[in-house]
Amino acid sequence: MNNISVVNEQNSILVSHLSKSFGEKKVLDDLSLSFPYEKITCIMGKSGCGKTTLLNILLGIEKQDSGTVTGIPKKVSAVFQEDRLCEDFKVITNIKMATGRPENEILSCLSGLMMKESANTKVKELSGGMKRRVAIARALLSEHDLLIMDEPMKGLDTETRKKTASLIRETAGTMIIVTHDEAEAELLGAGIIRLS
Repeated sequence: MNNISVVNEQNSILVSHLSKSFGEKKVLDDLSLSFPYEKITCIMGKSGCGKTTLLNILLGIEKQDSGTVTGIPKKVSAVFQEDRLCEDFKVITNIKMATGRPENEILSCLSGLMMKESANTKVKELSGGMKRRVAIARALLSEHDLLIMDEPMKGLDTETRKKTASLIRETAGTMIIVTHDEAEAELLGAGIIRLS
């Protein structure tokens, strides 16, 4: 049964008895949990415990073997483990193509991420941390009711991480974020779900 429904009266995204295997390896085993609407929830756990697989099921990229997910809104934005940017295009073009936002809104978001001066730089000329922030800006500016992010602040230094976390918090709404960092979850003011 691969049931993903948007009907939910519980004011949260509900994951019920979710299981997923890849070949002989069971990644998720009868997992049940909930993500409250209008809150930030961080998923934490050791590598290989199924965090990214869970996100991919929530995004509809993977199908679960059994169990249900309810309450996923229609408009979902994401930051993946990979930045998935168009390397030969400028920063502002990458964001505008994906979001359709006017230039002033894009520049304002980039300013909050300390990236405004790089708006007209080609992505391939950026450092890894700068590319990460472009991916975050694109996701924040995309129209969404749910924001899913897989280690969005990896590769960012402490000061940049603080600024980025502040901008993410200002965006508000329902967010599900995978992180390995307790301090990051604290910066985001997030609830924590630990997968074992």
